[in-house]
Order: sequence, then structure tokens, then C-alpha cells
Amino acid sequence: MASLAPGILGILGGTFDPIHCGHLELAREVMAAAGLAAVRLIPAGDPRHRSAPVAGATARLAMAELGIAGYPGLAVDAREVLRAGPSYTVPTLEELRAEVGSGPLALIVGADAFLGLPTWHRWRELPLLAHIVVVARPGTAFDGAMPPALASEWARRHRATPDALRAAPAGAIVRVDITPRPISASAIRAALARGDRAAVRGLLPAAVMAYIERNRLYRPGQDAT
Repeated sequence: MASLAPGILGILGGTFDPIHCGHLELAREVMAAAGLAAVRLIPAGDPRHRSAPVAGATARLAMAELGIAGYPGLAVDAREVLRAGPSYTVPTLEELRAEVGSGPLALIVGADAFLGLPTWHRWRELPLLAHIVVVARPGTAFDGAMPPALASEWARRHRATPDALRAAPAGAIVRVDITPRPISASAIRAALARGDRAAVRGLLPAAVMAYIERNRLYRPGQDAT
């Protein structure tokens, strides 16, 4: 595991089933736009808020490690894969908070995931442990769709610019708009399951694609949904 960098540490969780260029470019863009010192990609070992991943945790971790090559500032954190039991974000942030002390943490979530935060385990503790960076496409209006409890948090914590991330260890919600990239892990899995390698060309780092082929992942007959 890489040492913690000084400055604002970004956290990007996910199943990464498989990791693709959309994940990597999102992390790179948010790191630049929000002034983050580094971004940790944390593959979920046993996610409970969605269907089970198709590839095993060890394979998804290996693909993430291969995928970040050539992306300065990105690192992979294996703690959720190594931790026994379900993968929840709050325990991960609690561990990271103990490691960084009073340094700022920034949890990166997509707009759709942000709208679903009230369904997350101990979700109200998230802004007590980290800032929340909501990633959206330019022009996306999502605040009108927030459930009341989340709208209340938004009203209290939303800040207009990422400069707020430097002002405190946690507690702010900021929005960062990024370049739209319609890349879907489920679509990649479906294409690979039907043997359509051409459909995924350029969507995955070459090393990740080589790992998938070498380990016979996402083959016909596997669940590609």
C-alpha cells in the first residue's frame, strides 16, 4: 500500500468489475479539478448495496493495480478486499481518518450514488469523516431529486468551490463537473461474454484486457448483468 500523501486525499470506491478508462479518467479529472494530492481507488471486497461482482475480489484488485499504471497520483488500497465481512464505506473512512489525523479526506461519488446516500450504512457519519465530492456531467441538475434528508445535508454543507476542501478535515459537499464518458462496466462485461472484443477496444487499459484474457474472466455463461 502506498504511503499517504500530504494534502487532500481523495477516496474512490467501487467494485471495479472490471476497472476501465472511465474510472481512471474520472479520478484523474477530479484530482486536477479539486486540487487533490492523490486519489486512492478502493475495490469493494463484499459490497452489500448492489449485486455481487462477477470477478472475484482478488482479480478485481489485480486489475485495479494494473489499470493505474501511467496515472500519477492514483494508488490502489486493498483494505476492503482484505477486511472480513461486508464492505462499508464508513469503517474504511474511520481507518483512513485514524491514519491521516486532521488531514482532509474527500470521498468521491457520482451524482447517482450521491442521490442514494440515505440507503448507505451509517450514511450520516460520512460527512463527519470526509468531505464529499459529487461528480456530475456538465449541466446536470440533480438537487431537485434529492430525498428530504439528503437535501437537508446539501443545504447545510454545500460549498460553491473545491477551495472549501482545504479549510477543514471534513464536512463540506462540493460538486465537480467532468467530461462525459459513456463507459459502463456492465456493458463491457456483456460484450466480453458474447465474445465481442472489438466493442471494448479502447475502453480498458491494455494490461487489464490482457489480464482478463489470461484469466478467462467474463466468458460466455458468466453473469454479465
